[in-house]
Amino acid sequence: MADPSQYILYSGGLKGAEATFGECAEKWGIREVNFTFVGHEMERVRNVKFLTEEDLRRGDVSMEIVCQRMGRTYTNVNKIRRVMQSIFHMINSGYQVFAVGTIKEDGTVKGGTGWGVELAKFFNRPLSVYDQDRRQWFNWQDKGWIQGEALITHETFVGTGTRNLTENGRDAILKLFEGSLGPAPSSE
Repeated sequence: MADPSQYILYSGGLKGAEATFGECAEKWGIREVNFTFVGHEMERVRNVKFLTEEDLRRGDVSMEIVCQRMGRTYTNVNKIRRVMQSIFHMINSGYQVFAVGTIKEDGTVKGGTGWGVELAKFFNRPLSVYDQDRRQWFNWQDKGWIQGEALITHETFVGTGTRNLTENGRDAILKLFEGSLGPAPSSE
């Protein structure tokens, strides 16, 4: 098995999937970086990277492009823009991307998580999504979702997803770490 101390998890520290990814990273001794901005509420505040206005601008994208790519519109454009900008920094920092949520009929992922998934596709990153409704991991390959196994195979990775994490979603994240890195080291 790989040495977990050589790995870095990039996330956002929000409640649900991101907090669970962070808890697992801590349990396995993996360095964690959580991106945020002023006014953004986080549950997990370990190794926080506050994004400045300049940082956020570097992650800016036209909301028209976001809406077109996601196939939906957003009402609170200013807040969602900041969220999208911070997601850019997560995806740009980690190589392999793991998300937990719901894959929609059109192949996008529900909610803000979907923008991270779309960026991972655009950046051609190894991408796995755990679909909580189907209780299964899916990997993005050849422009489509293929049901399969998810394993952490790169030293920099992103953990993101829904704030409405189910028990099966939580178990999937735990099993991702166990299957990739072996049992969690004991804290004795």
